[in-house]
Amino acid sequence: MDQNPEPKHLHRLGRLWVEAPIYFITTNVHKRAPLLANDVAVGILQEVWQNAEALYGWRVGAYVVMPDHVHFFCGTGRNTNTPLSLFIGKWKEWTAKHLHRRHDYPAQLWQPEFFDHLLRSEESYTEKWHYVWQNPVRAGLVSTVEDWPYRGTLNTLL
Repeated sequence: MDQNPEPKHLHRLGRLWVEAPIYFITTNVHKRAPLLANDVAVGILQEVWQNAEALYGWRVGAYVVMPDHVHFFCGTGRNTNTPLSLFIGKWKEWTAKHLHRRHDYPAQLWQPEFFDHLLRSEESYTEKWHYVWQNPVRAGLVSTVEDWPYRGTLNTLL
């Protein structure tokens, strides 16, 4: 007999089903090099994001590009079988290739991993959205959110 049985109400679900999942993504530049907060880099990131739905079935919503990392929200656009990790991997691959080939950025642009958080409610989205928008202010890069030019929204996800 198990001496410390876990109460039945504390069992975790083996799988969570959300009909239209929205993810909060953070990914860092290799060695946290400050390479992204400029018009050239942000233009490439946006270009690849804008092609993501047609190529992989993923849409990107709000984003903030910081000097050494990126925060963005994404969700499935059309019916897709493309896993999140494949979409993020392809986005990182193509942004790195374009920046390297067109603007001589380092070939290894991104750290291998990324952080993802599945949003479970509109409240969670709002909480994360405020965190994302305030990041340049918290980092001391600008005094108001409106002053940071490397932020925006490409698609509505909710």
